[in-house]
Amino acid sequence: MMHDREDEEVTAFVRARYGSLLRTAFLLCGDRGKAEDLVQTTLAKTVVVWSRLQRSEGIDRYVQRVLVNTFVTSTRRRSWWERPLGRLVESQAPDEYMGVEQRDLLRRALEGLPARQRAVVVLRFYEDLSEQDTARALGCSVGTVKSLSSRGLQTLRKQWVEVDAVADQGVRYA
Repeated sequence: MMHDREDEEVTAFVRARYGSLLRTAFLLCGDRGKAEDLVQTTLAKTVVVWSRLQRSEGIDRYVQRVLVNTFVTSTRRRSWWERPLGRLVESQAPDEYMGVEQRDLLRRALEGLPARQRAVVVLRFYEDLSEQDTARALGCSVGTVKSLSSRGLQTLRKQWVEVDAVADQGVRYA
């Protein structure tokens, strides 16, 4: 059972970190509702062991690791019908919202990566973690982080080139 002091600490932690956790979860999931569910599940798992975490002072790393592991585990149970599909729409004029469109394309490209590659790319290049910190968050070796990062970036670059080729033909994703 949580004491009042622990309850206040948890509340303060959630208030301070919720936005950051939600952004990371969104980049992993690609869907706001699923990201909120992922953060909620992560925080629920964290509250259960809160008193033990206070002694270790590794709360942020623990929460980040739980977030990533929960995401990776959830993708293993994903059903085939839950995969988002894009559709093509012809464009006559240049889009005024190219930045928004590019972020959406990047989000979609991230969704196309396997869960662990996506987790590495998000932690390394969005969260700006070092290879060592990413390895700790994922519970793997630095070499694994390097190879997953390399393959993930290679896939993203390939998808970006393909999107550019489609855009050059006057068609864009909607």
